[in-house]
Amino acid sequence: MSDDHGPLDDRDDAVRGLDAPHEGKLLHLSDHGTAQPEHILHELRSYWDSLRNGRAIPARAEVEPRAIRRTLDYAFILERIAPGAARFRLAGRHLIDLMGMEVRGMPLCALFDTGSRGRLSDVLETVFRGPQIARIRLEAPASYGRPKLAGSLLLLPLRSDLGDVTRALGCLVSEGEIGQTPRRFDLAGEALFPVIPGAHIIEPSASITGFAESPASWRAETARPVPDPTTPEERRARFRLVTNDPGSPKTDKLM
Repeated sequence: MSDDHGPLDDRDDAVRGLDAPHEGKLLHLSDHGTAQPEHILHELRSYWDSLRNGRAIPARAEVEPRAIRRTLDYAFILERIAPGAARFRLAGRHLIDLMGMEVRGMPLCALFDTGSRGRLSDVLETVFRGPQIARIRLEAPASYGRPKLAGSLLLLPLRSDLGDVTRALGCLVSEGEIGQTPRRFDLAGEALFPVIPGAHIIEPSASITGFAESPASWRAETARPVPDPTTPEERRARFRLVTNDPGSPKTDKLM
């Protein structure tokens, strides 16, 4: 992460901490030893808890990158843009390495295979709607130039400057060689947790988001013509010819 133009810089969202200078130094978790997924997820969750100060959900403006520098390569900030959809406002180096490109501004679903995006959308919406915490198990099967990958994704809700829960602090940690990019994952399972112990958990369902597939897929599906199961004779029987000739008898003839 650099001081002005690194992957976790957010120039269009001026809030405390995220615009703070970092002496022009790149910070990578590799500087602090081998990445341990459980340690990374636990550290970010502990930091999120420390921001709450007795509240259910901390504020987005309270997130300070320098306080999570050991997890920073794997961390990101999401912004909810529609039911079941969110885009990256900030993203750590590990996500850029997985995709082989800058991911800021991209939707979270870009990291998932199409078959898992519907379920991801349902789980993501419960994080904002609950609000609640989600941990997702990731798998990427092996293919040519792409070794098998496993990973974990943690999503922690945040309040925006307006007070609504439309932001999330998260991290994604993968295990294995990345290989040829971009790498995309299947959603292999999820676990949901209340932000307040004992609170009700909202289970993911398509009814929360309104649709299980992407809007483009939904539009394409609804645009397809509906096949007519009737025979040609039955279809012709639906139509009748009515004559307006006053000299002709008022009778209908089958077409």
